[in-house]
Amino acid sequence: MFERMRETWTKAIEPLVLKMGSLDPSVLTWTSLILALGAFWLISGATLDNNGAIMIGVSVLLILLAGVLDALDGALARHQGVAGPYGDFLDHTIDRVVDVGLLIAIGMNATFVSDPGSGAVAAVLTLFGSYMGTQAQSVGLTRIYDGFGRADRMVLTVACLVTASWQAYSGGVGIDISDIGYASWIMLGNSNLNGMTVTLAISAWGGVYTFLSRFVSTRNQLLG
Repeated sequence: MFERMRETWTKAIEPLVLKMGSLDPSVLTWTSLILALGAFWLISGATLDNNGAIMIGVSVLLILLAGVLDALDGALARHQGVAGPYGDFLDHTIDRVVDVGLLIAIGMNATFVSDPGSGAVAAVLTLFGSYMGTQAQSVGLTRIYDGFGRADRMVLTVACLVTASWQAYSGGVGIDISDIGYASWIMLGNSNLNGMTVTLAISAWGGVYTFLSRFVSTRNQLLG
């Protein structure tokens, strides 16, 4: 859904792009990665107290700022007329690093997440969805944004992390779902329903849906 707002977002950041002048777009790209790495560290170590709430809250701000810079680098490159294959390659590579790193960092938080492997599972399934978008390009089609796109995932992730920050402040790790049928399986082996475990579940199953949706779309275009 949020992927369709790319054009609106591009227009909104145009004033910022104009103020940046001749700044090298790659500086924004690498800075976004550094900010994201800081967010990963904060998320992985957040605990159920005021400090944990602050750590998660700051990580949300870093993720949002990294997202703005990630959008600005491409817009700045196009404005300067220097957009090219390397810039696109670097941008997509760091996007994947951020996607995977964020989920791994959440999985490493032993306070909120009972199964550390769930972060890796969510990361792999998310990559499957992203892979199908670029694979369509490799066979001559335009990039496909069907399914649960990156923008959708990041918006929901931020919302879930805000919830996790509130849970840390209140000292509650979430709702125990260990005795509810297949709930633990759906939550990738985690026994509590909270902001972080929901993020992992949404990313994982969203990745499966995206993979299937983009596979079908690509197949239909190639065979049609």
